[in-house]
Amino acid sequence: MRAATAGDTTWLRRYRPVPHAETRLVCLPHAGGGASSFRRWPARLPAHLELHAVQYPGREDRLTDSCVTDFARLADLVTDALTPLLDRPLALFGHSMGAALGYEVAARLARRGFTPAHLFVSGLPAPCHHRPGTVHLGDDEALVAELRRLGGTDDRALDDPELRAVVLPSVRADYRAFETHRPALVPPLGCPVTGLVGVADPTASPAEVRDWAHHTRAAFALRTYPGAHFYLDDVHETVVADVVAALGPARRVSDLP
Repeated sequence: MRAATAGDTTWLRRYRPVPHAETRLVCLPHAGGGASSFRRWPARLPAHLELHAVQYPGREDRLTDSCVTDFARLADLVTDALTPLLDRPLALFGHSMGAALGYEVAARLARRGFTPAHLFVSGLPAPCHHRPGTVHLGDDEALVAELRRLGGTDDRALDDPELRAVVLPSVRADYRAFETHRPALVPPLGCPVTGLVGVADPTASPAEVRDWAHHTRAAFALRTYPGAHFYLDDVHETVVADVVAALGPARRVSDLP
């Protein structure tokens, strides 16, 4: 698989271009998920924000691309893909595995001298609570059982053998990358961090998400929502509104450089 290069659109999907956006919001999907997870978001964003959704290989319109099972390499590739976007403020929003990836990308950007405008970590305990897993080592039935436990995957895709054959390889690859990953030991980030979690999430408690406060030198906020791990599916309008509020209003002309 070729690496990302400047101007490369392989890794990013932009559903509503905003050529003169003041801030870009980069969204990173959960394990097995694709950029379309965030397709509904741009319609609810104000005109000064532009959304770019990361498209991991091995799914949706990248189905024939080889999945990445090394988490550090995945973070490197996504960071490289964001390089052309660093001419203006950039915020990161990740859900579940995407939150861990967002944190790793933020750390890599910091090493390059770029501080994100904000990091949103959804449905993921802070790194001190990271728990290695073995889901990726199980057979297909075990993998399907885990997906059913968490919700968020269409039952039709899990019940149909042909659809399962399409869905499960990327899910297994993502689980392997995430479950064998060890969070980066880096200094606290210089950007504000917001933790988001469903109050009934079986994988992340509000207390575990609150501990993300230890990973920033800037402000931290915790947002809780009704629902479980995929609370986003039911309250995405509220989540988008909270993200927009955290990023702040459009700047006045007199404030622009």
